[in-house]
Amino acid sequence: MNEESREIAVFSGSAHPELAEEICEQLGVPLRPVEIERFANDCLGVQLQANCRERDVFIIQPLVRPVQEHLVELLLMLDAARGASASRITAVMPHYSYARSDKKDAPRISIGGRLVADLLVAAGANRVLAMTLHSPQVHGFFSVPVDHLHALQELAKHFRQYDLSRTTVVSPDLGNAKEASHFARLLGVQVAAGAKERFPDDRVQITSVIGEITGRDVIVLDDEIAKGSTVLELLDRLAELRPRSIRVACTHGLFAAKAIERIGDRPEVLEIVCTNTVPVPEEERTEKLKILSIAPAMAEAIRRIHNGESVSALF
Repeated sequence: MNEESREIAVFSGSAHPELAEEICEQLGVPLRPVEIERFANDCLGVQLQANCRERDVFIIQPLVRPVQEHLVELLLMLDAARGASASRITAVMPHYSYARSDKKDAPRISIGGRLVADLLVAAGANRVLAMTLHSPQVHGFFSVPVDHLHALQELAKHFRQYDLSRTTVVSPDLGNAKEASHFARLLGVQVAAGAKERFPDDRVQITSVIGEITGRDVIVLDDEIAKGSTVLELLDRLAELRPRSIRVACTHGLFAAKAIERIGDRPEVLEIVCTNTVPVPEEERTEKLKILSIAPAMAEAIRRIHNGESVSALF
């Protein structure tokens, strides 16, 4: 196989082209053009406008709003690459929103995380590169290899600029406690967790926080912030315990329903930190928001996948 046939070809859908550009800049390869059109009958059409034959193709598309549009774009791009005789096709999903649908916790519901995984493989994905899936078992929904990255190194590097001598990392619930413990070890600090209950009307209640909080600098860590109801409920419980300061961190800053504003309006919150796995519109950003780039980590993972090197060695 000659050098030309082993060339990386990177494409992006319309979900987050800025991140795709940054990843390609880190890789030192061009972002190949894609033409996406909407027909008169409202169907989408996709054309990959670069040669894919015997190439190692990577298609970057986080599943963000409008999720269904971006999902169909991704499926069509995967199918187009397969039809163009790509050697291998990797779906790069910095955010896999359907990962939240990971269990049958009510009668007659679908497990969307598994269904969408099956659709991606059926469309042509030979492997998947994802970042901070909502729960570890989602990895197993895919029948192809999955490289599962996390952003804890990037977040830790940011927080090391502060005095961490009296710091506690707080997980909003026990489900995220393992990730919070890993993050706390990276920083060499204590860890705590909230006891959370979610009600059928999507209301969240945190009854207590297990761990040392009073007089300490708190970093609230979650995998994603959507409406922010869990974080806001946790902030109420933390306020009762009188911490010295509070910072909020997450990987996926979805920030629906003015979540940035509602969290940032709390005077005790000094900073909100997220990564650029999903786009945050300029008009929604505030002075308290800090966005870290995961492009270098994603680019290095892509390079390692292409070269047949270990991705887990990154961690």
